[in-house]
Amino acid sequence: MVMGYECCILSDCTGGFDQQMVTTSLDIICSQDGLFGYIGHSSDLIAQAEDICELNPPSATSVSAAALPSIAELQRQYKCGLADPVMVVQSVFDRIEKYETVDPAVWISKQSRKDVVAEAKALSAKFAGKPLPPLFGIPFAVKDSINVTGIVTTVACESFAYTATSTAPSIQHLLDAGALYIGKVNLDQLATGLSGCRSPYGIPHSVYSKKHISGGSSSGSGVAVAAGLVSFAIGTDTAGSTRVPAALNGIVGFKPTKGTISARGLVPACKSLDTITILAPSIAEAREVWYIIDQHDPLDPYAKPPKSLSTWTVDFRGPKEGGFTFGVPPRPLLETCSKAYQDLFQASIQQLQSCGGRLVDIDYTPFAKAGDLLYDASLVHERLASMGHEFFVKNIDTLHPTTKAIFQSTLSSELKAWQVFQDQAAQIQYTAQARKTFDTLESGIDVLVVPSVPCHPTIKDMLDNPLALNSKLGTFTHAGNVVDLCGVSVNAGWVDNEEEGVKLPFGVTFLGGSGYDGKMLGIAAVFEDSVKVIVRH
Repeated sequence: MVMGYECCILSDCTGGFDQQMVTTSLDIICSQDGLFGYIGHSSDLIAQAEDICELNPPSATSVSAAALPSIAELQRQYKCGLADPVMVVQSVFDRIEKYETVDPAVWISKQSRKDVVAEAKALSAKFAGKPLPPLFGIPFAVKDSINVTGIVTTVACESFAYTATSTAPSIQHLLDAGALYIGKVNLDQLATGLSGCRSPYGIPHSVYSKKHISGGSSSGSGVAVAAGLVSFAIGTDTAGSTRVPAALNGIVGFKPTKGTISARGLVPACKSLDTITILAPSIAEAREVWYIIDQHDPLDPYAKPPKSLSTWTVDFRGPKEGGFTFGVPPRPLLETCSKAYQDLFQASIQQLQSCGGRLVDIDYTPFAKAGDLLYDASLVHERLASMGHEFFVKNIDTLHPTTKAIFQSTLSSELKAWQVFQDQAAQIQYTAQARKTFDTLESGIDVLVVPSVPCHPTIKDMLDNPLALNSKLGTFTHAGNVVDLCGVSVNAGWVDNEEEGVKLPFGVTFLGGSGYDGKMLGIAAVFEDSVKVIVRH
């Protein structure tokens, strides 16, 4: 009963409306030959939906192929009775076991196949003959800094590890929506780093190259999704820890506005900046997960009051037709990127313009200065306070060498109390300036577009120069947390790596003002779709 994008009005679903108005409205629709839509009966719609399932069944190998079907496709298969959660779980564990021969450093802990199969059977029995919950049978992974009842939370640090006695609200929302928890994935120790090379559980590599880093700190989350081991993963972002691994593995990494997703049950890296995040193959899938976990938690002290957030998603005509404005970093900063990345970023700007975007000059100063605050000022001391100063004093020698060097330097610094307040005042000032940058009523922009990272280092290069190179990776990500932005990294192209004969992904990040997550995702989705069209042709 649906032709293209036209709507179908169901004649038996008009109860509660004035009958004369219903008759007149249906007559108008009928007289326009489908211009405004079509009229049918709900029984016809149901019959046609069943026909579609029969006419378009998935291939026999769809669930067991190299990558999982999309969330939407899995939902379709479940609803049509063409797949079941047990089948999906078996294929997920087959895929995980196979990928461990390629990269054994993705997982820190996993549920047993037997236990997840049992959970899948129980889920199917619970909803037999009933409407399915939104994430029914969708497998996912969790960064090992987020609590799941009965599972050891390690934060990739054995001296800190403990068994969780409760599940983080964000994860519980997913379980309540029918998602299937598979296990905990690797991360840079104590969620400190953007490289993915700081874990005692091994170094995951990019899915596209064994020699190149996966990015961090949500390293395992990025690889697990990009390798098709799970449908999505939950990570965190304090300085770019989701946007970086997403970019280096060619997937989507979404950092919502801080305080919109409950951070309870998360081992803090820096409490005032930490954000629970979503890594997924596409914006549509990230958005679907976001709808589930974007729930106000009054027990989270950093939760934003719902009334303080914008509900504006996109202009009703869509950003492509309605137009949007965007800004980019200044040329000198863009020139810190590799030549290939510079070229691809310029191509991304042109693509955005072809999608209806208008490039606007902005003052990038507050973003640059805010990024410097993250490690060159007192904010790094908040990391000591967040996890406990005593823990670092007692356990400094148990840490990964690079993590140890960072915190040892912080412990020995002679920071003055007045400097803390000075930096807090600067952060508030930069946040206010950033807010003005995104105020469209004051000639502000809709989104800020930046390269997600300036380059893609090899694991060897990162191990040889762990601090300076890690800092470079955060050139375009650090500010987002400090001035309270939402952001999403999207794949925007590929770079030829002649040495290995492979292509490595290039990502761009869309940044939006606090609370404008929907608007930012809507614009990024238009770009994502346009890039996919180019790839197809």
